[in-house]
Amino acid sequence: MNGMEHIVLAGGGTAGHVNPLLSVASAIKQAQPQAALSVIGTDVGLERDLVPQAGFELDAIAKVPFPRRPDMQALRFPGRWRHVQKKVREILERRQCDVVVGFGGYVSAPVYTVAHSMGLPIVIHEQNARAGMANKLGARWADFIGTAYENTGIKARKGAELRRVGLPLRSEMANLCQRVDRDKMAVRQQAARQLGVDPNRPLLVVTGGSLGAVSLNEAISDAAAELLDVTQVIHLTGRGKSDEVRRRVAQSAGDRVMTDLDPAHAGHGDYHIAEYLERIDLAFAAADLVVCRSGAGTVSELAAIGMPAVYVPLPIGNGEQRFNAQPVVQAGGGLIVSDDDFSPRWVREHIPSLLSDRQSLEVMGSKAYGYGIRNAAETMAKVVLYLAEKNRDEQSLTAAMSAKRIAISDR
Repeated sequence: MNGMEHIVLAGGGTAGHVNPLLSVASAIKQAQPQAALSVIGTDVGLERDLVPQAGFELDAIAKVPFPRRPDMQALRFPGRWRHVQKKVREILERRQCDVVVGFGGYVSAPVYTVAHSMGLPIVIHEQNARAGMANKLGARWADFIGTAYENTGIKARKGAELRRVGLPLRSEMANLCQRVDRDKMAVRQQAARQLGVDPNRPLLVVTGGSLGAVSLNEAISDAAAELLDVTQVIHLTGRGKSDEVRRRVAQSAGDRVMTDLDPAHAGHGDYHIAEYLERIDLAFAAADLVVCRSGAGTVSELAAIGMPAVYVPLPIGNGEQRFNAQPVVQAGGGLIVSDDDFSPRWVREHIPSLLSDRQSLEVMGSKAYGYGIRNAAETMAKVVLYLAEKNRDEQSLTAAMSAKRIAISDR
């Protein structure tokens, strides 16, 4: 490779779009340090801060959602769409783009359409079990489509490749996978010490994400006494939700069982409460079982490290989170429980017995690991660099042939 590839990545809004984008960008830079990378996003999504923090340049465009009903937004859409397409074309031309890499969301749609009109190669990554509108649009012209799941509903055009490559992992999770493969027990012990838990006793980790999940919080905390008979608990409540969890745990098991994640407080209680943990990889490394929602990123990360999980899908939309968890559960790597069924009674009847059955947990973890994929970012990077170099070679050949024709006509 000549190291002069110019690659533009597009995506943003939520962590589900931004994290895979940054993982692939980092893998491209690692494989080809001289490649020029930039990102098209918005100035209102997470990418506004995360992209520059990761060392990449961000070109911001307006967020132009597709209209879903005949209202004023629908009337304004054509003009806004033309304006954002013009902005995208200016960016791609200024960046001398060789290939576009899209990760879905509102930002990607105009980038796909403009890249197609300019004859640029398009690479898509779809991280959800059910593909979104933008990626379905881009798939009409894409040269390569990588997915985290099989059967996403996205279709490749004739001559293009559609392949399950997995979810490009965040750097800390990719690093955890590598360390677990080398020495799982040593990783567990080190993580447990950093969190102030006992590595030689079972550990249940509960998380509803940064905002928390009320139904998970209530069911787990109300069953605290029964859980503590068999396990330690790390309960990540979500911001602003720790006081209610503490109240419920106190009612169930008393005040003295509760502590935090400060290693200086190790041994002061077995129910560890925190609103948020920046290093969630430490909790996953030390855990025997995780109870969580089933966002695409969470499911893919837990499967990649081989972690058994009880998935409680968020009960909104068209059941997207249930679709995310179904494949790994069908492979034997976890359980799905509906939000309505996930009650204190369900917790008492199922989780203590599961945590007490080491053999079942090991089998479940092995099945999860078998379903998981750990090298998605590297796979995507290879495809992107290949298509970028191919496009540059074709452009160089076209330019050379054009110059030769001009020279002949001037004779």
